[in-house]
Amino acid sequence: MSEVKLSAQLRDSFGKGSARQARRDALVPAVIYGHGQDPKHVNVEGHGLALALRTPNVLISLDIAGGGTELVIPKAVQKHPLKRSIAHVDFLIVKKGEKVTVDVAIVTEGELAVGGNMLETLQNTISVEAEATHIPTEVTVSIAGLAAGATIHAKDLVLPSGTTLAVDGDIAVLQVVAPQAEEPAADAEGTEA
Repeated sequence: MSEVKLSAQLRDSFGKGSARQARRDALVPAVIYGHGQDPKHVNVEGHGLALALRTPNVLISLDIAGGGTELVIPKAVQKHPLKRSIAHVDFLIVKKGEKVTVDVAIVTEGELAVGGNMLETLQNTISVEAEATHIPTEVTVSIAGLAAGATIHAKDLVLPSGTTLAVDGDIAVLQVVAPQAEEPAADAEGTEA
């Protein structure tokens, strides 16, 4: 995964008023923390950040005016409830070669066995541990030919090289269920008096 480079500036004012002013200036208030350092409060360019956050677990190189460069991943993103614009972001500092725990999307491929069976998704994401600069964007699972009653557990997932599960391997991720039998409709003619 490649790094996305964004510019930021240190914040010296806090509170609702300064956060609103930053958003009016097309900036997003954020906090950078981790590795025992004091938190840094910054404003990040809004448009570039919105584009970067379209990729799950994106690796961002923040060029902070007067504060150096930090390699970070988004840990928490707050959005406005109606506008869906980004209101605030918490970034976690990472170092190259360091392992981080992140949630990765589970994607299915293939077709189920014939017979009207349905795929029930029990987990949309799975927690994995990966090197900070090689975080997978997704884990692909083949469901080709699975019949009713089949279950795929976390330990059955094929993870990219250098990636390990950060959860119990016996957690069910997907299962195939048989179609529900329809109950016959009641005879409407026999109920008239």
